[in-house]
Amino acid sequence: MSTQDWEDRVAAAWAAFDDYAEEDAAGFRAVIDALVDELPDGSPLGPFERACAWDSTGHPDKAVPLYREALVRGLGGYRGRRAKIQLSSSLRNIGRAEEGVELLTPELDAPGDELDDAVRACLALCLSSLGRDREGLSLVLGALAPHLPRYRRSMANYARLLVEPGD
Repeated sequence: MSTQDWEDRVAAAWAAFDDYAEEDAAGFRAVIDALVDELPDGSPLGPFERACAWDSTGHPDKAVPLYREALVRGLGGYRGRRAKIQLSSSLRNIGRAEEGVELLTPELDAPGDELDDAVRACLALCLSSLGRDREGLSLVLGALAPHLPRYRRSMANYARLLVEPGD
């Protein structure tokens, strides 16, 4: 099995995800399981892909331990960051938002990439679940500001003022 061939087949499976009827979630997970079964023992990609499949089919409770396993096995880089984002979302969905905040807060200082806004959005949801709406709104406005055609500086300032002491 070539790594690129496997990656292409995983990408194709995920591209077809929306074609699965909701009642065939098990069928989609079976496709992912078959792909994962091709991986070498101990690969962090296996639990990550399985976690994504459980999560995407409405079972964040089953996804949480798999995301954790993938990270413990050394899943890093882009997929590792995705795992942290998705794990924090799943934790929030099962009533453990504080763990999501603890997991994602360090990601605010991680080297930036295309997932930065997703980190902030998911962290904002976790904060909101904990009643910390101003902090969450600040994160969302701060993430949105650079994408605006106008008012970037104003929105960035408003975001900062929502959490600055004495606002």
